Amino acid sequence: MKRIVIFASGSGSNAENLISFFRKNNNASVIQVLCNNPKAKVLDRAKNLKVSSLTFNRIAFYKTNDVLNILKASKPDLIVLAGFLWKFPENILNAFPNQVINVHPALLPKFGGKGMYGMHVHKAVVDNKETKTGITIHYVNEHYDEGGTIFQATCEVSSTDTAEDVAAKIHELEMEHFPKVVESLLHE
Repeated sequence: MKRIVIFASGSGSNAENLISFFRKNNNASVIQVLCNNPKAKVLDRAKNLKVSSLTFNRIAFYKTNDVLNILKASKPDLIVLAGFLWKFPENILNAFPNQVINVHPALLPKFGGKGMYGMHVHKAVVDNKETKTGITIHYVNEHYDEGGTIFQATCEVSSTDTAEDVAAKIHELEMEHFPKVVESLLHE
């Protein structure tokens, strides 16, 4: 059985989708949710779905090996960032090479980098008058949104779309594709 650990910072809709998807799968499961925000809704979702969750602070993540040691004990086959907003530290990336992935709500390299998450991305897409956008699932490296691309899916952006309209389209793409891509990576 393949083991998935999710890192999240917010509402956790992608985390919930992944947990539910892998509940129906005999080959993999989400064993843990790790979160840097003790008020994040993802913690309630994990609890309701009976998945272990832990919170941590910047010191545990960046200054000590506390989070790394939790991961080593959990032995994940894949670490999935689902709305996780902090840059990943090199000590974890080095311990889990090519095992950390992220979903980004735009077609990288466009609209990536520090501060480009959630509605900031969708607003930039609309303000830039883009005619298409999408999601990028990519490996995580020591820089924001610069790891190798694994998968992209696109959607149209009309001239009347608001940032909220774009967000809804991106959410649909994430719900449809993210679990399938995670599953395919586990079987490579």
